[in-house]
Amino acid sequence: MPQSRKNTLIMGAAGRDFHNFNVHYRKNPAYNVVAFTAAQIPGIANRSYPAKLSGRLYPKGIPIFPESRLAELIKKFHVKEVVFAYSDVSHLEVMHKASLCLSCRASFTLLGPEETALESKKPVIAVCAVRTGSGKSQTTRKIAKLLKNAGKKVAIVRHPMPYGNLEKQVCQKFASFKDLKKQNCTIEEREEYEPLVKEGFTVFAGVDYEKILAKAEREADVIIFDGGNNDLPFFKTNLHITVLDPLRQGHETSYHPGEANLRMADVLLINKMNSASFKAVQRLVESARLANPKAIILKANSELHSEGIEKIRGKRVIAVEDGPSVTHGGLPFGVATLMAKRQKAKLVSVERNASGSLRQTFQKFKHLHNVLPAMGYSKQQLRELQQAINSTKADFVISGTPIDLRRILRINKPIIHVSYELKELGKPNLKDVLRGFGFLK
Repeated sequence: MPQSRKNTLIMGAAGRDFHNFNVHYRKNPAYNVVAFTAAQIPGIANRSYPAKLSGRLYPKGIPIFPESRLAELIKKFHVKEVVFAYSDVSHLEVMHKASLCLSCRASFTLLGPEETALESKKPVIAVCAVRTGSGKSQTTRKIAKLLKNAGKKVAIVRHPMPYGNLEKQVCQKFASFKDLKKQNCTIEEREEYEPLVKEGFTVFAGVDYEKILAKAEREADVIIFDGGNNDLPFFKTNLHITVLDPLRQGHETSYHPGEANLRMADVLLINKMNSASFKAVQRLVESARLANPKAIILKANSELHSEGIEKIRGKRVIAVEDGPSVTHGGLPFGVATLMAKRQKAKLVSVERNASGSLRQTFQKFKHLHNVLPAMGYSKQQLRELQQAINSTKADFVISGTPIDLRRILRINKPIIHVSYELKELGKPNLKDVLRGFGFLK
């Protein structure tokens, strides 16, 4: 008798979960994926992974439920195996979830790179991190510029953020600001794509990374995979760079899958040297060398730039920060707050004026004080963000998000934008690394 397919549930956050399904489960007759669960990102549950993307084994598609229903779903669908497939989660939390699954008599699985990393026809550089908000984006921009200046055609493939219509987001290409608007990008998507598009680079993203990779390969000499949160690369790499954050020293070995990135990397880049204490940096170096003694260690500052910043000196300001970094990333503040403090500005809280999901965000992430996360995964969230800013008494908005908020919000206060770039310290540097791995002559 043929063996029955194993009922499987994939825990995710609209990213790694879809990728794992596409490359490992979609055509695999040994498994029957009965459901996805969704976490971290608001508004991505209670929909379906479409039948058109699911393959012939799943003619009705696959339902997506809130993760809060996990135990109920395991019993309802007679789940034999639960696959954990999202990132930036503490080791302790991962094992709590594993224990819940085991208590429901289901196995708990983590798929590795051998089963999920696609092979490219072009050389691949992966830029990953130990936590979200460590500085991947500025590192990607720096590498892309070095390659471009050497005459290389660069395609940047970004970790997925398909929070809208999945059928329309199978394979996305962003080469202009019009593309961002046309595809109804969320704030989180814009934060990643806009700075790269502004520099003249083309970004690819979406749902199906086999199709995305094939499209990027046709346009580039080199592929840069820019990982989301602290996820592992989706592609087999010729050079794996992991960014470390000394402001969260200790997290490099206590978060999943950031520790795996720490141990796998060819190069470890310690960022934010100008914001961290000497002791924190030393402890981080020791931890990195212990976990990955063969890796090359680079050091860098995250250098802040802002035009007209002197205007906020002594004024009341609302500090808008990168959403993922200060929410599930756990950072208490970002570059907007840092710059405001340097100018001795008075930070103003918008919490009392927050409504809807923004109010829920403040209730969930209680470490946020006088910081406004740029939450904008839906039109409703954008309205809530705009309303909170406009109804709060302040002289300026200082924005630490990489995007121009004026493109998507109508703000009744002047906005000062803070940008940040990677400034390398000493030798070796990224150019040396690229030369050593054969990307530059």
